[in-house]
Amino acid sequence: MQISSAALLKASGTATAPATLAERYGRVRRASMALAAPLSAEDAMLQSMPDASPAKWHLAHTSWFFEQFVLGLQPGYRPLHPHWQALFNSYYQSIGPAHARARRGLLSRPTLAQVLEYRAQVDERIGRCLHADALDEPAQRHLLLGLQHEQQHQELLLTDIKHALWSNPLQPAYRDDLPPAASDAAGSACWLPFPERIVEIGAPPWPANAGFAYDNESPRHRVLVPAHALANRPLSNAEYRAFIDDGGYREPLLWMNDGWAQLQAGQWRHPLYWDDALEREYTLGGWRALDPDAPVCHLGWYEADACARWAGARLPTEFEWEAAAAACAPAGNFADTGLLHPAAQAGDAGRPRQLFGDVWEWTASAYGPYPGFRPLPGSAGEYNGKFMCGQQVLRGGSCATPAGHVRASYRNFFPPAARWQFSGLRLARDA
Repeated sequence: MQISSAALLKASGTATAPATLAERYGRVRRASMALAAPLSAEDAMLQSMPDASPAKWHLAHTSWFFEQFVLGLQPGYRPLHPHWQALFNSYYQSIGPAHARARRGLLSRPTLAQVLEYRAQVDERIGRCLHADALDEPAQRHLLLGLQHEQQHQELLLTDIKHALWSNPLQPAYRDDLPPAASDAAGSACWLPFPERIVEIGAPPWPANAGFAYDNESPRHRVLVPAHALANRPLSNAEYRAFIDDGGYREPLLWMNDGWAQLQAGQWRHPLYWDDALEREYTLGGWRALDPDAPVCHLGWYEADACARWAGARLPTEFEWEAAAAACAPAGNFADTGLLHPAAQAGDAGRPRQLFGDVWEWTASAYGPYPGFRPLPGSAGEYNGKFMCGQQVLRGGSCATPAGHVRASYRNFFPPAARWQFSGLRLARDA
């Protein structure tokens, strides 16, 4: 099926499409550089745990992606640095070997300056192709996929450097000039009832649809959602503090067996980045007083699930979440607001709020394929489908997600013990 350039541009995943692919490309690439600007060369090569990656690696890998999947489709193209190919491949085994993820922090060479020069060279070559209208349909599709991919790595750059700087005994701020995340009063949570219904879930396969969607969001299909109720807002810090104060981290009956084992091994007593007095939390702006009204964040799925049980509730399924979010505009506290931290927002108590932005919301749903799922063709098909095992679905985006990147059908996924993302919860219950 042939897709026009105009249709591909419309599918770029932004609320207002740029005039050209070149403008869209330049805007996303500049955003990554702006996020990395506060970091020194020493900061940029930190890797504080195997699940995180150095900022330098994020900058290089996203450039590798464009070189591999866009420039590499051009006849006779030769890589800029053939010996770097394995260093900055992530998990595309069909392309070739990849440097071990847990050892990315050992890559002192190439230097940060060399990586930035590599980015500039890739950008120059992409720019020449776009100016000459030399990218065919597959290359344009991969370019748009690469832009979405880079936006994911922009969020990871923030969450990874937050963990790295927190792991430093000095616990310096990523940015000293970040404004406080001034919250509205959260107000009392209330339940919003939803009747039993059949709902349309997911997105049509891209690029045939009118907007971008990853392959794991398709095909669109019908799901019977039983009658249920959702909390009108995410759980707050004060509400989670009540769970802690009531012995939530000491009661094994609330926890999944694997979660209890993780709690014991990691000596979890509160969310990641809270202090032991439960009065302060480490943010990208350094240590700050805990805002009782702000959505609780940096919870793993095990913690979110245990807290929901304690509250006499449960986590929503991803279908319950998407059915509620489909009627809401994907607007909220995203990275573009400049807060880089969750904040409470006032709103109509009779409508769901903060479904988008602030915190990713854990769901009760295991990450798996939709009926009839088909991965993207070629090596790009390794992007999502190969991770459909041992992960839980999160929805909605966070305060570190670029605006315009998420939508109601967007499916994020992480292992249930992962805590370093801006992840929280919204309660649900059966009708």
